[in-house]
This record gives sequence, C-alpha cells and structure tokens, in this order.
Amino acid sequence: MGRQRVPDPTTIGVLLDEAYDRYARPAFIADDPIQVPRSFKSRADAEVSGFLTATIAWGQRKTIIANAWKLVQLMDEAPHDFVMNASPAELRRVEGFVHRTFNSTDLKHFVKGLRHVYTKYGGLEDAFLDEGRPGPMDQAIHRFKQRFFEPRHQPRTQKHVADPLKGSNAKRINMYLRWMVRPNDRGVDLGLWNRITPADLMVPLDVHTGRVGRELGLLVRSQDDWKAVEELTTALRAFDPTDPVKYDIALFALGVEAGKRNPAGRT
Repeated sequence: MGRQRVPDPTTIGVLLDEAYDRYARPAFIADDPIQVPRSFKSRADAEVSGFLTATIAWGQRKTIIANAWKLVQLMDEAPHDFVMNASPAELRRVEGFVHRTFNSTDLKHFVKGLRHVYTKYGGLEDAFLDEGRPGPMDQAIHRFKQRFFEPRHQPRTQKHVADPLKGSNAKRINMYLRWMVRPNDRGVDLGLWNRITPADLMVPLDVHTGRVGRELGLLVRSQDDWKAVEELTTALRAFDPTDPVKYDIALFALGVEAGKRNPAGRT
C-alpha cells in the first residue's frame, strides 16, 4: 500500500480556516468546559474558575463540566473571594471533592497556591511572567509551577500542574492559557490577559488535535510530548503567525467530529 497523500499547504490552510469559522462560535461552549469561566463577569473569578476547570479537564467532558460547576458551588459562586479569604473552617467545605486523581487535598493546596500567586506576584498572569514578558512558553509554565508550589504542600499535588521542561505536553495549562489570552471575538475564548499574546501560545495537544494534525501532515512526531507541541505549533504559525492556536478549536472539533466513537472529550 502506498503512502497516504498529504494535502498541500494551501488546501490545509483553507480547511483549517473553514473549520475555525464553522466551529469557533458561541455554540461551541455548550459542550466545552470553557462555559464555566465564561459565566463570570469578573476577570478574577473567570481566571480562578478557569484555572481550576482546566486542571480537571481530562476524562469525559460531561463529567469535567459537572465537576467544574461543583467547584464553583463549593466556593459560593465567588471563586476569587473564596481563594483569597476562605478560613480554615470554610476550606473544609471542599472535603470529599474528587475528580479522577484530583481530590480535596489537592484542591486545598490549589486554593493556597492561588492565594499565594495573587498575594506575592500580583495575579495569575503575572506568575507566568519575568520582567513583564513570558519568554518561551515552556519556561513561562515552568516558572509558574515553581511559584505556584512555593507554599508548603504535599508532593502528590505537583503532578496536577505540568512542566514542559520535563517533557510534558502541558495540554491543560496550554488550554487554560488559550482561554485567558485569545481574544473574545468569536464568543469562545475570554481575552482577559494582554501581556501574554496569542502569538506566544502553544497548542493544547490532545488525542483529537494530535490525530488530525498527523492526518494533515502538520505533525510527524509520534509521541504526544512537548516536542510535538512545538512541532505542531510551528506548523500552525505558517497559517497565522499572530494567532496560531486559534486552530486548536478547528483541529479539536474536526477530531471530535471524525471520532464520535470515542466519547471521552479532551484527554
């Protein structure tokens, strides 16, 4: 059997642009966890709920969304105020929360970590920055993780924030960054941050984006690691160097559409 023919770049660009236009619409959020941070008018509430939602965004999307809303309810629907002001007694309210391997112990450490980055670094966006700029995104995410876990915590909790410098594709935190940074011009992403730009972002690599990226010849590497993230993002920059990660929406939606037999969302 001969090798599968890969579409030429012009054809791929047209396909991606058409898919982005078709899927990057408000209807996209009905089945996507981004609906949770989008429900808040306050930037601080949106970025806190978004960070926690992205943290648990693996498994079935219905379960992710249900548990993300449960987190909001546990925090009295005011996640930033809860993070900044919850007393030890109020923190006990989250006892029993669990999403796969993320449990209430992890959640308590995350509340403390979030409080720390707001108090010491000025906010979530600031915790990624060095002298006001993110620099290479693998280093920015590594920097954020180090700062986030400066408060005393159990080692087990560190696995819930990926580190690209150790090879992780950091899918969930890249997805969170897309939510916060990309403009709110299509009713999907929030566009709350401006010191990290869309051009700085890296694609959130999951089974859907990876599969479609390989089928289109945009990704050759077989492992879903940080090198694959760099390869796919570089390929997408050829179609839009200022906003390459907008095509995450296109690749993900195309992958879901083609793989209905796999009901497991962003894994």
